[in-house]
Amino acid sequence: MSDYTRGKIAVGLAVGGIVFLVGIPFILAEIALFIDEKLDLPSLTESNFISIPLIVLGLLLVAWAAFAQIKTGRGTPVPAIPTQKLVVTGPYKLCRNPMLLGTVIYYLGVSFWINSLSSIALTALFLVCSIAYIKIVEEKELEARFGEEYREYKRKTPFLIPRFKKRKKR
Repeated sequence: MSDYTRGKIAVGLAVGGIVFLVGIPFILAEIALFIDEKLDLPSLTESNFISIPLIVLGLLLVAWAAFAQIKTGRGTPVPAIPTQKLVVTGPYKLCRNPMLLGTVIYYLGVSFWINSLSSIALTALFLVCSIAYIKIVEEKELEARFGEEYREYKRKTPFLIPRFKKRKKR
């Protein structure tokens, strides 16, 4: 595989950012607020003390994961511009899907920001659909591209929830 140009990486990141950090949260918020109104669901209490840290944490994790994919993997999180090297450092040392983890934390922050119970449920639905996609499509593609290196990484690294303590060597 050849290296991608900076322009191609920038366009990929811009499109991915617009879709996942603006478009999907906007659509989730609109649908959630509609559902909340139609079902007469109660609003969450004032929750900016929860929403702001979640939004910031989620965005930082997404940015860290994207940077690792660009710097180490010489690609992007966008499937059209995939990494050329398996990334197992940075946030990818903690879990195999830090981009998804960061995105879900961000979406939960948005859910608390708009005080919507149904938005939390829609975020959970997004998580379930994303996990299904990763298991059915992405993991098979990574295994085909990176072979034994990916299988070993998969054996040693948790799927989504980071493991912070070091494992004892045997």
